[in-house]
Amino acid sequence: MLTDLTPNESRVYSQGGEDGVLQTIYDAIGTTGKNFVEFGAWDGKHLSNTANLRLHHGWTGLLMEGSDRGDGELVKREFISAENVEALFEKYGVPQTFDLLSIDIDGNDYWVWNAIERYTPRVVVVEYNILFTRDAATTIAYAADHVWDKTSYHGASLAAFQKLGTRKGYTLVHTDSWAPNALFVLNTALPTDYKPKSLEELAVWDELVAPPDTGDRPWVNV
Repeated sequence: MLTDLTPNESRVYSQGGEDGVLQTIYDAIGTTGKNFVEFGAWDGKHLSNTANLRLHHGWTGLLMEGSDRGDGELVKREFISAENVEALFEKYGVPQTFDLLSIDIDGNDYWVWNAIERYTPRVVVVEYNILFTRDAATTIAYAADHVWDKTSYHGASLAAFQKLGTRKGYTLVHTDSWAPNALFVLNTALPTDYKPKSLEELAVWDELVAPPDTGDRPWVNV
């Protein structure tokens, strides 16, 4: 069921076809408590990877947004860093094992996922930077106060996230064909007959869609 997820792509609220792919993944691996965490979450609907699950499938969870789009009720206004992410999970009562983590903060995405050690999401969705060749494992240098300035200086490459996911015990199962988002499943949740695909087979995006960085800021190979 998870061999080729592209035909299952469909959009309700998500940026690309993540809504349909997530439904297919959970049909295969099941859920524990239908809990999610999503940041940045905008208004809780726009380009959301969790709105369809929350509004139509009985899921609950934590939505966080660093900008003033966070209203404090549905979407908590929190600026997330590697230093505070686990404290925020504790503050809002996130269970140690939960079903879905969605990361899209256009900056320290790699470093924030790297910092999550005491919590185990079964599925992770993360936006990656398509500036790099498919074998380049590269991320922006960490700066806790980083805010995206609409240039190409943001996030990390797909290969960087794959290396991080592998180290954390995840398998890359899909990259969306509509938007540069990657989906990882916890190895212990995967069906026993699942056969992983190579990065070359899964990578579908390789074009730059943001203006180049003019600040000559550092990149880090990981």
